[in-house]
Amino acid sequence: MNPEVTAFFHEGTSTWSYVVADPATARAAVIDPVLDYEHKAGRTGTGSADAIIGHVRAAGLTVEWVLETHAHADHLSAAPHILAVLGGKLAIGDGIRTVQKTFQEIFHLGNDFASDGSQFDHLFADGETFNVGSIAARVIATPGHTNDSVSYLIGDALFVGDSLFMPDLGTARCDFPGGDARILYASIMRLYTLPETTRMFVCHDYPPPERERRHETSVAEQRASNIHVRDGADVEQYAAQRAARDATLEVPDLLLPAVQVNIRAGEFPPPEANGVRYLKIPVDAL
Repeated sequence: MNPEVTAFFHEGTSTWSYVVADPATARAAVIDPVLDYEHKAGRTGTGSADAIIGHVRAAGLTVEWVLETHAHADHLSAAPHILAVLGGKLAIGDGIRTVQKTFQEIFHLGNDFASDGSQFDHLFADGETFNVGSIAARVIATPGHTNDSVSYLIGDALFVGDSLFMPDLGTARCDFPGGDARILYASIMRLYTLPETTRMFVCHDYPPPERERRHETSVAEQRASNIHVRDGADVEQYAAQRAARDATLEVPDLLLPAVQVNIRAGEFPPPEANGVRYLKIPVDAL
């Protein structure tokens, strides 16, 4: 039994979100939903998430899970809005605890911030199984980009977060706190042991001018032609290539607002005495 997958693209952050549905039971999961956020004005919106909600309602689906592949650094999660409207349980990999501890210090959040993952309904361990309707699913820990990165194998559909991009773009950066190119290489090798026909869905695409935007590839295509890690790729050569590439990359536009929201399971810090919520911008700390 394999799921029906519907993709939603968020233009401002080049992010793909997904609704993964079991046709037999009309049960579904939402993966990596995006909150609209206007950085210059500090203004939020739910238009992109509402498009997902509209699809779920039109298709008569019941959401069982909202799944995060990691605490994203390039967009803010819309998980709280999805959960408030559609219900379900919010889950992420149990590596989120390490990420929370790291950024608890960077943002000086103090002891009032829980770094035990309790903001989420469920923390998945590597290899843990669950279901979307009647479709069997499995969690594959894929650290390297971040400590908490996981991939979700739901039927024949694999959702890899940021670990892999389209083959002509390669792999995720590894220069965030906790990132490690050698660990990411090992994670990708785990994914490459899956059947070659496994459908693979990425979280981002930044296409060159000569091709259209894509969200789906396959294990076979990645193994044959990923420009960074394909069959026969050497781990040390990859680590050197990744380090050289990462040294040229700018900090993501939304890293500071996104991470401090996403380690809270998509919630903003509590309002202060005037009723306004504030985000912190650490100066010279990264």
